[in-house]
Amino acid sequence: MENDHNSILQKLCHHLEHFASADIKIVPETDLINELAIDSVKLLNLIMEIEDEFDISIPINVLADVNTVRDLADLIYKIKSALK
Repeated sequence: MENDHNSILQKLCHHLEHFASADIKIVPETDLINELAIDSVKLLNLIMEIEDEFDISIPINVLADVNTVRDLADLIYKIKSALK
């Protein structure tokens, strides 16, 4: 099932690889800002990619609570689950 949490996490890690330097391994606990240095512009680009990939809309105001890859996956999962 494409909406299951693990597949969301895997797709997300794949999207985030181009933000990371070669020596960083993307794991659920990876900190988006401190480890991947994702600034507001990169974040908006990432959100647009995610919205296209998962066919969802992510409200910008909920991103304040997103710190790690897992937080972002949880948010995507929650939004997708609400659409069912």
